[in-house]
Amino acid sequence: MSAPHQQKTESPKQLVVGVSGASGSVIAERLVRFLLDSGHHVHLVASKTGKLVTHDEMSIPQGTRGLFANMEHENLTEWGEKNFYAPFASGTAPIDGMAIVPCAMTTVASVAHGISDNLIKRAAEVMLKEGRPLVIVPREAPLNQIHLQNMLTLSQAGATIIPPVLTFYQHPGDSVMEQVDYVVSRILDHLGVDNQLFHRWGTER
Repeated sequence: MSAPHQQKTESPKQLVVGVSGASGSVIAERLVRFLLDSGHHVHLVASKTGKLVTHDEMSIPQGTRGLFANMEHENLTEWGEKNFYAPFASGTAPIDGMAIVPCAMTTVASVAHGISDNLIKRAAEVMLKEGRPLVIVPREAPLNQIHLQNMLTLSQAGATIIPPVLTFYQHPGDSVMEQVDYVVSRILDHLGVDNQLFHRWGTER
């Protein structure tokens, strides 16, 4: 069982969550729900393939309008992947950070080489040029040299790369969600969002 949410003591943030066409949509869903429950505003944008994969992985019925089922919230705004009128397509918008989770290798390559042909990629470009937090959660295995070089380019440009790796030192149980919460916690840490989603190293269990 994950640790309870902390009290809402931090100032609300404006954050972008991009969902591209790779496996791992449960991580994105958990991240968005945590942010909303913690009082932050989420700008959610999924690619066409990202939506297809999400609905398939999470068994969401065809015809569902939103990316996730049963997720309506006053602080959640969903944007189409080609809507470049979204505020976070410009560096003048007061956005505090962005995570692309999961991040397909085609998206990694595009952002690394300045190709902004959808809103996810444009928003990532804005984060980099404005020096704001950009968290990339790549989802591919094994990684070839091109993948690694593109991620190195993004890291050198200021992005944080957080692969969805397993963790063991806090003695997780059999629940997949414990592993998901670990990854989400690391994403939140690098977006500057307080959380206690797992037992941290050196803390009492």
